[in-house]
Amino acid sequence: MNLDLENILFFVMSTFAVASALLMITRKNPITSALYLILNFFCVSGLYLLLKAQFIAIIQVLVYMGAIMVLFLFVIMLLNLQDESKFKENYSYKKITAILLSIFLFGILSITVYSGFSGKMKVMHEKALEIGKAEFLGAELFTSYSFPFELASFLLLAAIVGAVVLAKKKFD
Repeated sequence: MNLDLENILFFVMSTFAVASALLMITRKNPITSALYLILNFFCVSGLYLLLKAQFIAIIQVLVYMGAIMVLFLFVIMLLNLQDESKFKENYSYKKITAILLSIFLFGILSITVYSGFSGKMKVMHEKALEIGKAEFLGAELFTSYSFPFELASFLLLAAIVGAVVLAKKKFD
């Protein structure tokens, strides 16, 4: 493997994505967790750009970083968390041992994945740039995958109606 800018950026972005995901799930403060989630979305979007999936990278930024994170922060503000003392981080030997064991197991998994895929994917497919564009994805989505697309839209509509009904019952 050669160390060109693309490979260096890939390893840096993937390291930041994994680290921010771990920090997101280990923080007690929901605001801090939401900020680490934003960093994770940004890193994943960068990984999509490096993999020549431009449309998915832009959708990642617009939909997840824009809409979903605003929704998360709105819910956190709506909960109106008053007691800040319960969000303090406490470190014990169990937590430190769990962190060290997780780092060890992640290292073993990384070595296994690296040795398993080393040298197998040397050239990119000639249609990789075409597949990542919005025209190709739109054509595939609305021709080959139109039924699953419509099914997903009905499931999302049912989830929204269910959330509204549950919220209405709570406020009545």
